[in-house]
Amino acid sequence: MKKIILIFGSIIGIMLIANAIISISMVYSNPDYKGNDVIGYATIVLMFSLIYFGVRNYRENHLDGSISFLKALKTGALICFVASTVYVIIGMIYYYCFVPDLPEVFSEYMIRNAAPENVETVTTQMESFKEMYKNPFFVVLISYFEVLPIGMVVALISAFIAKKK
Repeated sequence: MKKIILIFGSIIGIMLIANAIISISMVYSNPDYKGNDVIGYATIVLMFSLIYFGVRNYRENHLDGSISFLKALKTGALICFVASTVYVIIGMIYYYCFVPDLPEVFSEYMIRNAAPENVETVTTQMESFKEMYKNPFFVVLISYFEVLPIGMVVALISAFIAKKK
């Protein structure tokens, strides 16, 4: 089980961070870039859908084709946690070594793309965001919060689909 969790979690984590680095690069290289939240979250869900294949692999190759809902959920949640941890660790290295000005660049991007009636609110939110990003503990929490809840929902759905008596 550990090997499957580490393999699938690492693959998903690397895919997540690659996606984030591409998105960050687009914001840095193109001032007129407009992201799409729906496509962004759909991509994350698609990457986390590999959790199902990890759970199924465990069920078929180690449990003789049967797995309880709770065991499937535990396996999926552990894959999600490994993926999220890989995302956070590599993300922290990338942030501190390559894009330490990310909070400023991201704030400018958000303000520039805000609706005119929301510019003041977004500006206030971005000032708070930049302040929080000065503390590495909050950077870790924010990074986990970006992906972990989505992965856990996918793990729950995967457990429902993969369970087999």
